[in-house]
Amino acid sequence: MKRILIGLVATTCLTSPAFAQMLELEKDELTLGFIKLTDMAPLAVAYEQGYFLDEGLFVTLEAQANWKVLLDGVIDGTLDGAHMLAGQPLAATIGYGTEAHIITPFSMDLNGNGITVSNEVWEMMKPNIPENADGLPQHPISAEALVPVVEEFNANGEAFKMGMVFPVSTHNYELRYWLAAGGLNPGFYGDGDATGQIGADVLLSVTPPPQMPATLEAGTIHGYCVGEPWNQQAVFKGIGVPVITDYEIWKNNPEKVFGITAEFAEENPNTTLALTKALIRAAIWLDENDNANREEAVEILARPEYVGADAEVIANSMTGTFEYEKGDVREVPDFNVFFRYNATYPYYSDAIWYLTQMRRWGQIAEAKDDQWYFDTAEQVYRPDIYLEAARMLVDEGLAPEDGFPWDTDGYKAPTPAEDIIDGLAYDGRNPTGYLESLEIGLKAGQTVSGSGVEG
Repeated sequence: MKRILIGLVATTCLTSPAFAQMLELEKDELTLGFIKLTDMAPLAVAYEQGYFLDEGLFVTLEAQANWKVLLDGVIDGTLDGAHMLAGQPLAATIGYGTEAHIITPFSMDLNGNGITVSNEVWEMMKPNIPENADGLPQHPISAEALVPVVEEFNANGEAFKMGMVFPVSTHNYELRYWLAAGGLNPGFYGDGDATGQIGADVLLSVTPPPQMPATLEAGTIHGYCVGEPWNQQAVFKGIGVPVITDYEIWKNNPEKVFGITAEFAEENPNTTLALTKALIRAAIWLDENDNANREEAVEILARPEYVGADAEVIANSMTGTFEYEKGDVREVPDFNVFFRYNATYPYYSDAIWYLTQMRRWGQIAEAKDDQWYFDTAEQVYRPDIYLEAARMLVDEGLAPEDGFPWDTDGYKAPTPAEDIIDGLAYDGRNPTGYLESLEIGLKAGQTVSGSGVEG
């Protein structure tokens, strides 16, 4: 293996102006997991462009059946690390669901999700949506347009059901955020209740991402929130209409992360740095020169071993556009962001937003003070590892000095009210104040029982 590696390094030296500095790796053969979504792209690119090999890493990428199987694989060591929902390391570390200390040294992307409804629901919503001068719907579309639809379903004795991918997924929290901003209660989680449907106007349930379109087509759900390419797949199949992207819900919101156990990071610090370096290089490649490499990325992701959807479907969102109704294609250059806007930096304020949503909907049963949020974020998000890896890349000539937030304290500037669908600003330094500002959701002193919110 070492002989092969020396040959690869020699080849890199001959063909590149700069190359990765070899760390003394504690472990060089790794298996990494992912779910078939376009935002696993940094893993595929790091593999296909040879960035893992440049670091001396021999990586196998393995698609996983669902998010729980993926998390369990990382915890039991079957997987050395994985493309994860940002809520998974946080939930595991605080003991919600499976308990384990998971960390992230790398945020994989911003944006990338959408909310899709069935054709039937879309036709019912359209009379409630203002039109542009060209006759097309005005965006962003508020969930207020869905309120009379839900009321009509209920009047006919039918519950309104929507799918999301996992209880601690961005998709669950984004869907809930959109619904609540429009006046619909998506329900609460209570002690011993994992459905999250207590007091709900709209019933949310888990559906694995690749199964979303088929589940919608079967009528089991009336809409869903998922990452790409599964919103665009509904358009191509003619079975549904994406009504809003998460970029419109919260501009440049954090999405997936790369997760490893704290134990892995402690036992394999150089391997962890090498992984982070390779993933940062992949993210740079995905966004450089105004997304010039996206067509190649689409070709990679379309392969069956990665996402396995038609290249045309993946390109619909991956190359800077997004199609709502069939033929209603709009420019959304930041629908998928992998490196711009410090997308790869694991901000504490991003972690805190996820924790506030867990508390908002009852997954965290009791109110916490601000310090608890700060401390928990620092347990899981590891910008120290990230910046060490980034500094190495800059010193090696493989990344730009100005590409990283060297002087940050780990908190973004507050997200302004105009960048969020409900018009409420978010400041990660004030989590309890933020929670109190949200009209629908648990407040200080409130808990959830089987009959509803108490306190």
